[in-house]
Amino acid sequence: MTHTISTAERPASRHLPQLLDGALQRLGLIPADLIALVARLSIAGVFWQSGQTKVEGWHVTDSAVYLFANEYRLPLVDPWLAAHLAAFAEHFFPVLLVLGLASRLSALALLGMTLVIEVFVYPDAWPTHGTWAVCLLFIMKQGPGVLSLDYLIARRVRR
Repeated sequence: MTHTISTAERPASRHLPQLLDGALQRLGLIPADLIALVARLSIAGVFWQSGQTKVEGWHVTDSAVYLFANEYRLPLVDPWLAAHLAAFAEHFFPVLLVLGLASRLSALALLGMTLVIEVFVYPDAWPTHGTWAVCLLFIMKQGPGVLSLDYLIARRVRR
């Protein structure tokens, strides 16, 4: 004997497309300003932590210079200079991102650094570098959001 399922016995399956559509619409309500803040803070943390591995106090370590000379081997750049530039960039631009100051420029600088790392140093780490790039590209396109000095400065200038 076959049993047909009545409409009353399957209300959830009948309404599933509407439920999914409603959930997807709610996801679209996530504020871009929140996404920008999370992107800024998280990518700043990645680069800051990397920068911390290159310094002791206010000095670039000999081990950082050694890595640039022997492992990273960037073309056309002296390892001493590369280590110092990287240590500076990995501290300066994350601070700007956290503050939301010159955010698009800072994101562009770190995206350039990410591309150099991907192409010349760790080409097999593209999934990680791609994740970094998404954060940086979002900041470059959308800006830092309302919780930033860039926003406050722009609002003041428009007055």
